Amino acid sequence: MDTYHDKRQSVSVQGIVFSLNETFTQYYSYSPIVKGGKAELHNRLEVGFNLALQKFREKNGDLPTRIILYRDGVGDSMLEEVKNSELLQLKQSLSKIYGERMSSLGFKAIVVKKLVSSRMFRKQGSQLRNPAPGTVLDDVITMPNFVDFFLVSQYVNQGTVTPTHYNMIEDVNDANIKPDQVQQLTYKLTHLYFNWPGTIRVPAPCHYAHRLAYLVGQNLMEEPSPQICDRLFFL
Repeated sequence: MDTYHDKRQSVSVQGIVFSLNETFTQYYSYSPIVKGGKAELHNRLEVGFNLALQKFREKNGDLPTRIILYRDGVGDSMLEEVKNSELLQLKQSLSKIYGERMSSLGFKAIVVKKLVSSRMFRKQGSQLRNPAPGTVLDDVITMPNFVDFFLVSQYVNQGTVTPTHYNMIEDVNDANIKPDQVQQLTYKLTHLYFNWPGTIRVPAPCHYAHRLAYLVGQNLMEEPSPQICDRLFFL
């Protein structure tokens, strides 16, 4: 999930991209244009998740037993607001869909932050080098009140590499997946962006959502037709 803000029109575009299969090759997208406040955004998100979960059930025969949400476009000052407002309303919407099964639904929400001032190095002899792709730092410089980590997913041979910061602000009914496994999943998802043969800075679904929100807000100026929402038309 990512957001594009158009200050000229005073509207926001919420880009949401849902994976539909276990190999992360099929997606369903939804991009509401929101002109009102949080109430309208909540209503539109509920509609989007309903449509996506129906599509998932059509393809797989059942609803997912686990949902992992990567949320981009959130600063540190907005973490509590996202957790106590946006995610709370989202879980209320999911409870309407899942009913009694909601108590067994695994749900994780991870905030993705690309604007990071921290830098990581590895010592090689007497010199400092960029860390290798896949390097994770989850201690010392992380936030004390959250489960978070820094990940270097790209190889950089000029300048210093900028890690991406991931902050898990919600983890419900999903004790079977440990933090190390979340880190591995996140790194593997950076390999799956169709428009690039290597790795990117964020998980592929997260960058798809960014491309979707930007396209709708900057160029289309209207919500895409539902007929193409199961295609990666925004690449």
